[in-house]
Amino acid sequence: MIVQIYTAQSPEEALALADLGVNHVGLTPTTVGLPGQISEQTAAAAAEALRGRAKSVALSVETDVTEIARMAAVVRPDILHLCGEVGAVDPAAVRALRRMIPAGMQIMQAIAVGADGDREWARDYARVADYLILDSYTTDVQGVGAAGVTHDWSRSAAIVSDVDVPVILAGGLSADNVAAAITAVKPWGVDSLTLTNRPLGDGRFEKDLDAVSAFTRAATAVSVG
Repeated sequence: MIVQIYTAQSPEEALALADLGVNHVGLTPTTVGLPGQISEQTAAAAAEALRGRAKSVALSVETDVTEIARMAAVVRPDILHLCGEVGAVDPAAVRALRRMIPAGMQIMQAIAVGADGDREWARDYARVADYLILDSYTTDVQGVGAAGVTHDWSRSAAIVSDVDVPVILAGGLSADNVAAAITAVKPWGVDSLTLTNRPLGDGRFEKDLDAVSAFTRAATAVSVG
């Protein structure tokens, strides 16, 4: 079971997550007000520090593929995570974006589970993306995800059965519920942001390494047949 943790805010924090067995370390290089956002330069340093240790994942909520490609060229993550508003970068645009980003960089497309047409979107994006990440549909945060709430896992399970690409399950997951989520959905990987944070006040946070460790242990202990 692959474990993905968002969001590291420094190279040191990224490496601390890798040391705990995290496979994918999420970075948020933007200035639009997303949780845990960092500069592109900090994200690039974290991505470089992670090479050979864990895969770096850089998130974008942008809708302009030229801007997304520019960020990807600066940060150079292993995986580019597209999580703008539903359909804002459609599958044809993702296909075009792939030709614009550095060779070998993979694409992870977010699917808003619970939004109209979620299964259809998933099937369409599975034709152009390397991974799908299934997150909860909400209007509380820009883009898809980062709300820290669960969704109907039966809908995610249906998507997993529909597509042939690896699927990461996200949305309100913690050490307390990740085993049940894996059993219900049978994803390739699981993701946590909100419930593995330690709040610092004023909307700021750092990763709670004890919570991350517990999440990783709980996720990897589950056998998916």
